[in-house]
Order: sequence, then C-alpha cells, then structure tokens
Amino acid sequence: MKVGWKKITLGTAFETVTGNTPPKNNLDFYGQFMPLVKPPELCDTTLDFAEDGLSEAGAEVARTVPPNSILVSCIGNLGKVGLNTVSVAFNQQINAILPDVGKVIPKFMFYQVLSCSFKKQLEALASGTTVPIVNKSKFNSIEVVLPSLPEQQRIVSILDEAFDGIVTAKANAEKNLKNARALFESYLQSVFTQRGEGWVEKKLGDICAITSTLVDPRKDEFIDLTHVGAGNIKPQTGVFVELKTVREEDLISGKFLFDESMVLYSKIRPYLMKVARPRFNGLCSADMYPLAPLPNEITRDYLFHLLLSNHFTDYAIQGSARAGMPKVNREHLFEFRVWLPAVKKQKELASKLDALHEETQHLEFIYQQKLAALDELKKSLLHQAFSGEL
Repeated sequence: MKVGWKKITLGTAFETVTGNTPPKNNLDFYGQFMPLVKPPELCDTTLDFAEDGLSEAGAEVARTVPPNSILVSCIGNLGKVGLNTVSVAFNQQINAILPDVGKVIPKFMFYQVLSCSFKKQLEALASGTTVPIVNKSKFNSIEVVLPSLPEQQRIVSILDEAFDGIVTAKANAEKNLKNARALFESYLQSVFTQRGEGWVEKKLGDICAITSTLVDPRKDEFIDLTHVGAGNIKPQTGVFVELKTVREEDLISGKFLFDESMVLYSKIRPYLMKVARPRFNGLCSADMYPLAPLPNEITRDYLFHLLLSNHFTDYAIQGSARAGMPKVNREHLFEFRVWLPAVKKQKELASKLDALHEETQHLEFIYQQKLAALDELKKSLLHQAFSGEL
C-alpha cells in the first residue's frame, strides 16, 4: 500500500444503512415526492431518477439518504452501484454508504466501490444457497483505503477525465456497431420486399416443409449426435454457441432429427430471430422447426436470409401473441407469403447477402472487441487507482 494511505473497514470509517420501504398495500405512501431506488436502477453511474417514488408520508417512514451517498446492491445481483445526486429512498436489497466529507470525497468512494477489489470482497462475504446475500455486518467488514483528501482529489480528477474519454469512445463504437447492423438489415429488407419481373408469390408452406418427426434421443443411433436448442443460436447471426451432444446434456424428451440440408428456426420469442444453417446432422429441440427447402422452389441459403428478415419477423411476431411465452405455431408460419424469383436469381441474391452478412459479422466482432477492451481499461484504471499505482 502507498505510503500515507490508511486501510480501514467500511463500518469503522463510515455510517452504513440498509434500505427499508413502506408496505406496498398502502398506496398513500407512494407518489412522486422522492425517488425509490431498486437494484435494477443501479448501473454503476450517478443516479438521479427512479421508476417508482414515494409520497411525503412514505418518505417519512422509509429509509432515506442524502445526496452523494453510495448505494450498493447486496442481495441477488451483488455489487451494482449508484451515486445518488438527490435524496432517495431505497429498498431492503441495498446498503448505503454515507461518506463523511471530512474523511473522503464521495466520488472517490464511489469509484472505490466500483473497483474489482471491493466487489471481490463483497462476493466472498455472500451467504445463501440460491440468492447471494451480504448482510450489513459483513458489508461493514469490507476493507477500503483512505489516502489524504488532496490525493483523493488527484485520483478523482484523473479518473473523471479518463472515464469521460471511455464513455465517448464506447458511444462511437456502439454507433458504428449499430450502423454496421443497419446496413445489412436495410439490404436484407430491400431484397424481401421487392417484386421483380417473373417473381411469383407463394406461401412458405408451398416452398419448404417439416419432414422430420420426433425421435427418442436416448436411442443408440441418436445419443451421440449434436443437440441444438434455442439457447445454442445467437440472435440475428445464425451462429451456434456452446453445442453439446445428447449424451452430454442427458436429454430424455423427444427431439427432431435434422441434417445439413435444412434451416433451423426457433419458434420461441420470434423477435430474437434465432435462425441457423447447420453444417452437421443432429437433433434439435421440439421448440424449433427444422425446415427442409423444397427442390426447385427455394434454396436453403435464400430461406435462411428470408427468416432473418424484418419482413418475416414482423409477421411471425403478429402471430405469436399468447399467454406466457410468445410462440409461432406451424399453421401461422406456413401461411406467410413471399415473392420469389427463380432459383438462379435466389442463389445470386443469397450469395450477395452472405458476403454482406460475413462483412457485418466481421465489423461487429471488431467493435465488440473494442467495447470489451474499453471495459477492461476501466477496470485496470480502477485497480491502479486503489492500489496506489495511479
């Protein structure tokens, strides 16, 4: 530790309080007088609003803290943080640190609570088998460092400037990422809404079919095949992730057999646009449709891009309204109408879409890497700041 710095427990250095809110069945306690903060609203930034609020009467019976308090989620999603800029109330899942301005600059304490060192201590203190919990006593035992106030101000100034730059860089990367996706989606939309010469309108049920039947995955001929569920397809990309065999997943319920001539389409939550072209034979979840393109009607690649289009997705969403989880039934799926060119033209268009899709994926990978690098840079700066290396 740097010379002149003190290491002290949170409870010894500061007052901490656990949140408390009025009974929900008394509506007189709720209104717009004071924000009521819950863990989802803690986004590791300054906090000046909340979706819910308390009335003046509710604020009198709730646990409230003044501006420049640090709110920390200590039940469930541990370590989410907010620095409030106004007086707020907060619920029982949150502990608040009330910085003593004679000892610490609130922004310095906020940044320290964001550091990996603080979060590791918090997670190590958690109890509970299903929902992690850190009670107030354990929370108070977390160790923090306190340099002199001028040193704190120096560190805060450096972090403020660095983090402002990171925010700008992330905004630019996210904008570029969005633009890359928009370019592909725009071209995709133009392909499937045009009606060129010689194009004919057909139902999806006339150009592809579900030829597979449910099989028992426990049988010897199926147990070592790769299994694909909706969770194994990344939304809007056609990319498989974390694939395992039937044996590895110990599956017992019926699955559809598919081969590499088919397109897999997840009928659950159609807005996620989970579509894929397998390059292998396997079994897929009963919540997926293994669609076999009919010869001389539609190519597999053209069908894949069709199912990824907003034109189709909007239709699928309209027909998936139901209690519980949105799901596209087979009848609605096959009623979808599309204008189709000849197979030769389909191959030409699909080839262009594949090239643009590949380029988009490459750009997305670059921008995602940049975003991840910026997150790592922020963590590194926080580590340096509170280990005396900044």
